[in-house]
Amino acid sequence: MSGTPPGPRGEPLFGSSRTYARDPFRFISALETAYGDVARFGMGPMDTVMLCDPTAIERVLVSEADRFRKPDFQGDALGDLLGEGLLLSEGETWEKQRALANPAFSMSRLAGMADRITGHAEDRVDGWTDGDVVDAEQEMTRVTLDVILDLMMGVELSEDRVETIEEQLVPLGQRFEPDPIRFAMPEWMPMPDDAAFDRAVETLDGVLDDIIAAREDSVGTAEDGPMDFLSVLIRARDDGVESPDQMRDELMTMLLAGHDTTALTLTYTWFLLSEHPEVEARVHEELDEVVGDERPGMEHVRELDYLEWVIQEAMRLYPPVYTIFREPTADVRLSGYPIEAETTLMLPQWGVHRSERFYEDPETFDPERWRPERAGERPRFAYFPFGGGPRHCIGKHLAMLEAQLIVATTARQYRLEFLGETPLELLPSLTAHPRQEMSMRVLERSLSV
Repeated sequence: MSGTPPGPRGEPLFGSSRTYARDPFRFISALETAYGDVARFGMGPMDTVMLCDPTAIERVLVSEADRFRKPDFQGDALGDLLGEGLLLSEGETWEKQRALANPAFSMSRLAGMADRITGHAEDRVDGWTDGDVVDAEQEMTRVTLDVILDLMMGVELSEDRVETIEEQLVPLGQRFEPDPIRFAMPEWMPMPDDAAFDRAVETLDGVLDDIIAAREDSVGTAEDGPMDFLSVLIRARDDGVESPDQMRDELMTMLLAGHDTTALTLTYTWFLLSEHPEVEARVHEELDEVVGDERPGMEHVRELDYLEWVIQEAMRLYPPVYTIFREPTADVRLSGYPIEAETTLMLPQWGVHRSERFYEDPETFDPERWRPERAGERPRFAYFPFGGGPRHCIGKHLAMLEAQLIVATTARQYRLEFLGETPLELLPSLTAHPRQEMSMRVLERSLSV
């Protein structure tokens, strides 16, 4: 093939940005259906190529990852929020920070933390009683915040302090909702929601300062001290290899990215279990057989195959990160088309995960599609909720362990019945949140062992 990839014409100045902003999920699905592997469109003045070809996605993320970088446009407000943390940093900075973070996320360390994850889940559900109505998204946000603060920062915050963090998530999220005016305007142009965003960042900076101060005197040495990420960073700062600004950026990234995607995965898992009682019954049957009346732990996680499939299927249908972006550093050919250097590449989990080309009945919630013999029939990057390659999400093992233990701990005692309207409507920001409140009724269940 030659020339440019096919795609919608769009409007003058705005391109397809107004259509995208109205409903990114529908837009992505429509392009994938109409154009398949590759489509080109304008996002305001920004030329964008959407890739739904698993082979091309694997090249961008894995086999030729050094030829692609994160686009500069991710460095404006997102840069103000996360700075040079692991999510945005490049080159030597990223390599150094990733090396510092790796021990805190090692599977050997996380396996020893399973009991603490279960404890946080127990603390959350201990406040529930049969018949209560809870906001599942809020409850999952709080328990995943508790986990990330404990396992990665070694602290426990008061309920008031956790609420302070939660309150900042709204203006932060609103700043990253797609806006065709922002797409068309220069970065220096002030916008109405900038002040609320700046206040939220300042408030979270204050929370992080308090967390660092509370932890500084107990980090020990690299030989005998704790290996939570904050302790590692404090020791690196004291040794002169980590600046205070870099430490702040890593902690902000950890605080926000470290809980949000897992909280959303859990929220959508509860919703899908409520909507599919036959799947929920199989989860309960597996839990009763594997866990019984014991506390869920690492030894049980290894045997909870069906629960793992359920969580994987929830992330397929509702990937918290619904698209990621890269740009080539030099001219490249992808899916048969020449792509110029610095063209924005959109790699949409939403479009690929729900494609009829890779999944039979893609809109159907079917955990059985994750049986090894069925999953092996699909291209590797027909599913990439955690990205891939050297820049894959460092917290993916923690996220899966956390999700399985929190569901196992909760579902041993309760069912959650969704009370809202369907189908779900999604709110696009950096991650895909439900628009409606996720009200669910807590229903007590008894073990069948």
